[in-house]
Amino acid sequence: MKMLVLNGSPRKNGNVSKTLEKEVKKIQEKNPECEVVWENVSDLNFKFCCGCMACRSKGSCVLPKDDAHRIESEIRDCDMLFVGTPVYWGNMNGKLKSLFDRLVAVMMAESKRGIPIALHKGKKALVVTSCTTPFPFNYLCGQSSGAQRAVKEILKTAGFRIFKRVNLSNTKNQKNPRS
Repeated sequence: MKMLVLNGSPRKNGNVSKTLEKEVKKIQEKNPECEVVWENVSDLNFKFCCGCMACRSKGSCVLPKDDAHRIESEIRDCDMLFVGTPVYWGNMNGKLKSLFDRLVAVMMAESKRGIPIALHKGKKALVVTSCTTPFPFNYLCGQSSGAQRAVKEILKTAGFRIFKRVNLSNTKNQKNPRS
């Protein structure tokens, strides 16, 4: 089994990173043979999607080769995907969103009528979000719920089944407030 972790937090020792590590260890305890590929999205070097839509017919992004192409390959090969992000204005981290924009072709295909076709049916996913807004306002004001909804939209469209969501709230008032 191969697990891909997309850590959308720019803080490698922050709450999102630590929570992802904890969740990975839980899976590894049950499946010691599990191979883990960890990607810190903030370290990736890739261009923004230019909206050319050529990936839809080509099956891969047509921009010059960069780290987004490598992530395409890792997503194709993974059995399980963990995605973690701090909440930024009720959404996922901007660099993570930009990466997902580039990954459209590996996540979904389209029917002749333009209807999305999931390319990862049967694969599992876990989502971690971290928000400074205290509970329940992180949900009532659309902060955590907005970020979770955005990640869920991408993963569900791709066919991933989200088996667990972890939301950290009120991180501003923790001793080490790190997303």
